Amino acid sequence: MLMQSTRRERLRAWRSRRIAAAFILVAMLGISIGAHAGGDDTGPSIFSFSGFGTLGVVHSSEDNADFTASSLQPNGAGYTRSWSPDVDSRLGAQVTAHFTPQLSAMLQVISEQRYDKTYRPLIEWANVTYQPTPEFSVRLGRIVLPTFLISDSRKVGYANHWVRPPVELYSLSPIFDNDGASATYTRQMGEVVNTLQGTFGHPHFRAPPGGVSQVKQLWVIADTVEYRSLTLHIAYQVSSYNYESLDVTFDAYRDFGPQGIAIADRYDLVGKQARVITAGAMYDPGKWFATGEWADRSLHSEIDASTAWYVSGGYRLAKFTPYLTYAERKSKSRTFDPGLDVSALPPDLVGPATGLNTTLNEILALAVVQRTISVGSRWDVMRDIDLKLQYDRINLGAGSAGTLINVQPGFQRGGTVNLLSIAIDFVW
Repeated sequence: MLMQSTRRERLRAWRSRRIAAAFILVAMLGISIGAHAGGDDTGPSIFSFSGFGTLGVVHSSEDNADFTASSLQPNGAGYTRSWSPDVDSRLGAQVTAHFTPQLSAMLQVISEQRYDKTYRPLIEWANVTYQPTPEFSVRLGRIVLPTFLISDSRKVGYANHWVRPPVELYSLSPIFDNDGASATYTRQMGEVVNTLQGTFGHPHFRAPPGGVSQVKQLWVIADTVEYRSLTLHIAYQVSSYNYESLDVTFDAYRDFGPQGIAIADRYDLVGKQARVITAGAMYDPGKWFATGEWADRSLHSEIDASTAWYVSGGYRLAKFTPYLTYAERKSKSRTFDPGLDVSALPPDLVGPATGLNTTLNEILALAVVQRTISVGSRWDVMRDIDLKLQYDRINLGAGSAGTLINVQPGFQRGGTVNLLSIAIDFVW
């Protein structure tokens, strides 16, 4: 019986095959033609290509809210559509150019549901790498941040055993790529390979109006250790957020004098840093595998701080891989604040103050508290194609809507949501 390859082998195979869509070739081939005009074109191409995609559909038992795989998706399964193809479906293509043994460039484009409800292609990677030695390299351009254990392959469904990474943890930070610079140092000591990476720049971030308006001065330092079948990963990310809707609310609080200023200073995010710490491990000897990850997000503000973790494992039976995942997320922030003391205010200010207090507590109530048990199976139908079936039971925390969006008046916070996901993953 043919045993399914490990996740690491699948990911390496995908990276090595390199076949992509023609629209990416236009720019890169133009560069090649201009640089090599008049030269001998019988030699091997400097270009290599790859592509990947997922065709998925998700059904939710909740009619009054939407389940999404990302906090940047505008809708999903549930309220908008009982069966939604938008949650997991995507198409990606990548081209890599090796100009010299030390100099290379890479471009990756992905089409998936965006915040504006379109599928316009988005550049995920676009960078140039200079590697003066086998151990050290510098990369400039758009770079996927090494914050999480599977940051670089989280959208390549074929490389993973589940339909999607646990949303409890992978939605903890909406920032996954960065326009800037990255330096990587790799050291091999016997069977141990240690990779240290530092990244700095400005995130390429697109969000719905009224959400995050600006993220700046972001940097990440990450370390990955590989020993035989074991992979360990830790990372520390720091950035600065501004929220349009929060800015308006807290500016209004400041108009109420010292009491309002104190409330605004407690929650406002302007000029304050957000910190994300992660630690993850993966053990994959071949027949079975186990993985787990923990993350903590804190801000220099008493709002939107969370901790999340998951554990997952599976067993390979020929072409089938049944798996089980448990994920949880908790809020470390306040979920209620009495706000302004309206009893001390003039009658004409009681109404506006009460409205502000209501808005503040609606914001605090957005804190995500939920846990999910997922059970599913992957079937490797043929080379480079798999079919996955996954059931999720989401238990929302008391008074919380969890990661659900588009919450409607009839929605009951603190309830249970059942999901059924079907996905076909492929690479070429």
